[in-house]
Formats: sequence, structure tokens, C-alpha cells
Amino acid sequence: MAKNTSVSKAGSGGAKAKPQPKASVDGKTIRAPLTQNPHAIRDTREKVLEVAIGREVRAFRKKLGITVADLAVATDISLGMLSKIENGITSPSLTTLQALSRALGVPVTAFFRRFEEERSAVFVKAGEGLDVERRGTRAGHQYNLLGHIGSNTSGVVVEPYLITLTEDSDVFPTFQHEGMEFLYMLEGEVVYRHGSNLYPMKPGDSLFFDADAPHGPEQLTQLPMRYLSIICYPQNSAG
Repeated sequence: MAKNTSVSKAGSGGAKAKPQPKASVDGKTIRAPLTQNPHAIRDTREKVLEVAIGREVRAFRKKLGITVADLAVATDISLGMLSKIENGITSPSLTTLQALSRALGVPVTAFFRRFEEERSAVFVKAGEGLDVERRGTRAGHQYNLLGHIGSNTSGVVVEPYLITLTEDSDVFPTFQHEGMEFLYMLEGEVVYRHGSNLYPMKPGDSLFFDADAPHGPEQLTQLPMRYLSIICYPQNSAG
């Protein structure tokens, strides 16, 4: 992926605009603006119970597509009080929470989800990944699962694999499954197929694609070969 970025001046003050990431596809340069800041840190006040409740109330209200005024009418709670609750300024009573739960159609416990929910992490030491059976294993492809988190706050399941192909591996270019997949070559060389396109890959090369198209190693150019395969798909999918 090309890392071409441009910087322009905005206004008379000469403020620099944020560089826009670019990617080159079939000889064409495509701007790919990324809106998420990976270095952003959430408000530490999220650990405060009032803030956690307020964010859940706002999220459920917006999901229903109603305004604060609509919620005020449905709960008989003043606009001012609802504003304080959603902004985490005040601690609502149990009676108020019950009124909100009825109006929003959720159990009272749903307001405490963000406060009580734990975020998971999986640490795997070198050589301790789990060998798993996947389509292609019979062809001599070794799949080493490097971690797995099932239900999570993102709504996405991610499966990171270290895949090893040896002299005994067969060409197997017909994988096809739901979701997206990212490949990163570590060792060896391969010609990788995605749909009708072929990509010669060497260490350091990567390939990111829609996994619903037929894909897989077409030609094992240099063995042994190792690459990372990161597959992601919605939690409600079978994968």
C-alpha cells in the first residue's frame, strides 16, 4: 500500500490539514479517509456509574429514534433532569431508572452494562498457539490459532492464524467464506489467488480482501512458507 500523503494550508492562518491516506489499486490512486483515531483515549469518567448509565440511556433513546422531549413525555421526567442523566451529571433514583426502562423497552440492568462489562484480552506466547482443523488442513496447511475472543463489544469476531505450508502442502485455491481477510507474508513466496486476480507475494507483502470470493494459494513459489491470516466476520455469523 502506498503511503502518499498531502498537506495543504487552510485559511490565512496556514493551519495544516490532516493527511489523507491513499491507496493504489490497478494503477489508480484512491483516497481512503479514516475517521477513527486509534490513539484516542475514552473519557476516564466512563468508570463512574453515573456516566455509564447516562451513555446507555442516550444510546437506547437514539436507537429508538426519539428525542429527549419524547422521552420526557413518556417518563414524566423533566427535560432538565434527563439532560443531567444523559450527561452523567446526576445519579438517577431506582424509580427513575424503572421509568426509563419501561419507556425504552429494556431491563433496568441494561443501564449498568458499560460500567460492569469486562474487556477481554488473550496473550499467546511464542509456539503456544492452538493447532486447529480448518478446510485445507488435509492439504498439508498447518493452522495455528493465535487467539480468540467470542462475544465482545465490537460485534465482530476476529480469528488470527499463523499458517505454515511445507513441501508436503498441496495447492488449494478454493477457500470461500463470509467476512474479510488480511494476509501478511512472513516467509517464503506464493502466488495468491483472489477471484480472477493473482498476486505474487513475498515477505513483507500483504493482501486485504472480501473473503466471499474464491481465494487461496495458487502457486507455492518458495517453501517453507508462513503467513498471518486474520479473518473477521459478524458475531451473528457462523464464520
